[in-house]
Amino acid sequence: MEKPVEDPSVWVIAEEKPSLEKAQKMVGGFVELIELSDGDQMLVNEEGLLKGLDINGMATMIANRRIVGNAIILRGKAKWN
Repeated sequence: MEKPVEDPSVWVIAEEKPSLEKAQKMVGGFVELIELSDGDQMLVNEEGLLKGLDINGMATMIANRRIVGNAIILRGKAKWN
């Protein structure tokens, strides 16, 4: 599931909450949770800017803020408390 930073991806998960370990593997490091305006959540690499990860255009548009590296969108039952 991991993608190289040259090709940042956005995954959408709606059925089952990903474990912290799985989320960390998908974003490539420590996880930061961002609350989105539509009620969904986005998980991104907390240190992505410091690591110089590439801008994720799709995630940036969704979050309405600069997002770098891989991102996970959590919906419905998959959202973290």
